[in-house]
Amino acid sequence: MKPVYLLDIEGTTTPISFVYEVLFPFARAHFGSFLRQHWEDEKVRAEVNELGPSLATPEQAEAAALALMDEDRKLGALKALQGRIWEAGYRSGQLKSRLFADVAPMLRRRREAGLRTCIYSSGSVLAQKLLFAHTPEGDLTNLIDGYFDTAVGPKGEAESYRKIAEQIGIGLFATDVVAEARAAHSAGWQAVILNRPGNHPQPDHDFEVWTRF
Repeated sequence: MKPVYLLDIEGTTTPISFVYEVLFPFARAHFGSFLRQHWEDEKVRAEVNELGPSLATPEQAEAAALALMDEDRKLGALKALQGRIWEAGYRSGQLKSRLFADVAPMLRRRREAGLRTCIYSSGSVLAQKLLFAHTPEGDLTNLIDGYFDTAVGPKGEAESYRKIAEQIGIGLFATDVVAEARAAHSAGWQAVILNRPGNHPQPDHDFEVWTRF
């Protein structure tokens, strides 16, 4: 089986600033209107029910969602709702994703070489696909072979990487977070740390550091 890259998004393929200065504020600004508009949608209500108990109105659900965002919770239902909001933003043209300049060329090189590239992010699979479909380089989803979110497990746990390996094999995991690299390494993956502009400081580690792909 040919080597596979498993890539984080935030701080690895995409600037952290895009997530915290564009995507999250957009979701916060539109949570209320989105919930009021889609309150009778069964899928939306199922996700709302996972945010907390007794959320009987769009206003209560909005307050719960924003509180979870303030805590930077990785709850799957929250991420799913954010993805739905971003989907509307991308389709309307209000959102355009950002990638580091080396990402699209790397994806194309790997595709031309017959090598697989997959994504593992705490953002929902929908949000991942939207990000790579609406880049300044155009739609890059045809260059990505698979998407994984926290449905397989938290990114800081080795078992999550074992589950992914069962589907795509073991290869290289690239992230900006040392704890995630350690979890992947414990599951048998090679791991590298991306040191990108704007990334958060990390504790000391022995992983190889890349500044670009």
